[in-house]
Amino acid sequence: MPVSFMTDVVMALVALVAAGGCSKSSGAAAAAQAPAAEPRVIESGKIDPAWLSYDAATKTLNFHLIAGLTGLNGALNFNGFRDGGLTLTVPRGWTVAIQFMNHDGMLPHSAEVIPATKPVPTGPVPPAFDGAFTVTLAQGLPPLGEDGMRFIADRVGSFLIFCGVPGHGAAGMWVRLKVSGTARAPFLTATPAGKS
Repeated sequence: MPVSFMTDVVMALVALVAAGGCSKSSGAAAAAQAPAAEPRVIESGKIDPAWLSYDAATKTLNFHLIAGLTGLNGALNFNGFRDGGLTLTVPRGWTVAIQFMNHDGMLPHSAEVIPATKPVPTGPVPPAFDGAFTVTLAQGLPPLGEDGMRFIADRVGSFLIFCGVPGHGAAGMWVRLKVSGTARAPFLTATPAGKS
């Protein structure tokens, strides 16, 4: 039996005993009728501080971009976010090093930085900065594939980091990149659902 089912049965028995006890004959029947708890999944929408590091002296940041980190949106997400729910803010003039990893166990994915546009393109377009893309944009990297991109964020503006595999970006596989003229250090922010 799955561990979660056994955990639910034990929790139901504990709740029943705490509520007034049970006889040996009714305990199993009561536990079997107890509603099962919803299955637990890894939460999307949480920022892991390990994703971003930087060196202010060299004005260089390292960002870990993980495709299909969770099952959100059929795994069409970056770092557990979809439709611009995560924003990486970068000071203008900094060097941006993005380490890309495809965590999705089934689909290929890629990444590139493009100008913010609506609607999101259905496939690869020219990148917003020289070097701001992974290899094989349209084909994507296979599960567990890795690549990197490195570029200088030399102009202020709003951009998207999106998956160039046809249809993925348009289906919500994109996050935001903001190049700021006033930020003193890079940082990540999450946008509540429906506010992106």
